[in-house]
Amino acid sequence: MKAIVLAGGYATRLWPITRHRPKMFLPVGDSTVIDRIFTELEADDRISEVFVSTNRRFADHFREHLSTSRYEKPTLTVEETTAETEKLGVVGALAQLVEREGIDEDTVVIAGDNLLSFAVSEFVDAFQDGSGPTIATYDVGSLERASSYGVVDVKDGEVVDFAEKPANPTSSLVSIACYGFPAESLPLLSTYLEDGNNPDEPGWFVQWLLARESITAFPFEEAWFDIGTPESYLDAVAWDLEGDVHVAETASVERTTLGENVHVMDGAEVTDAHLSNSIVFPNATIRDCEVRSSIIDRDTALDGLQFNGALVGAHTRIVNGE
Repeated sequence: MKAIVLAGGYATRLWPITRHRPKMFLPVGDSTVIDRIFTELEADDRISEVFVSTNRRFADHFREHLSTSRYEKPTLTVEETTAETEKLGVVGALAQLVEREGIDEDTVVIAGDNLLSFAVSEFVDAFQDGSGPTIATYDVGSLERASSYGVVDVKDGEVVDFAEKPANPTSSLVSIACYGFPAESLPLLSTYLEDGNNPDEPGWFVQWLLARESITAFPFEEAWFDIGTPESYLDAVAWDLEGDVHVAETASVERTTLGENVHVMDGAEVTDAHLSNSIVFPNATIRDCEVRSSIIDRDTALDGLQFNGALVGAHTRIVNGE
């Protein structure tokens, strides 16, 4: 069995934090979003190879990351785009990858910006036990949120209806970007595209596929985060911290109050400040500041300021009065 990890997005909603780094490398606890997926795929003996699909702009980031990692299974495969406007769409990139790499085995596809609360091996179990495609499903808790995803109707474990981003969803149960496709389903990616269908979100392909094949649902509860916005990233970090505070051993925090869900990384210096629900990247310096629900990137210097819901890019210097 093969696996594909989708890591080709440009994450413009998280700029400037992700302007020069893949969002999959954003830290959550002591790991990163994508490393959590790599670790699970590496441990599953049923997965023989992991194809990491990214764009040409971030290809070198992934080469460096994988070359210094402990993983043996990943193979980098590059979509020849460098900007959001050139994107092939997820289905387009998938079809191109399957053809380029000659994949002809059962395949698990996972978005690299997915923070999953279930074990990937459990999903693989369900996929193997079924007789066709399998999709992971999650109740997002509101119809408003559901309208941003593929809305699923399930009966006796089988998907009976699927609507990608409906204006008026009938359910809050959605498909997340975790799929199992049998070998015989993979050529249908090209058929789907040749018929002129939407190349962007994989949900459009699943909706089209449902008219041709039975699809099994893999329901899970607990938590799921689609890390595409500052809010979802902060929520993922808060879920991991469980209201606690994580200060790296090499960080310095003095005369500072730390509220819930604060992560201060290596080499950061925080003095005479208050932080809550925020992330401070390595080697940032914060003095006499109040920082709430914000992401402060590396090598940044802030002094005498108040932030709420801010994204401060790397190597930024902001001093009150200057």
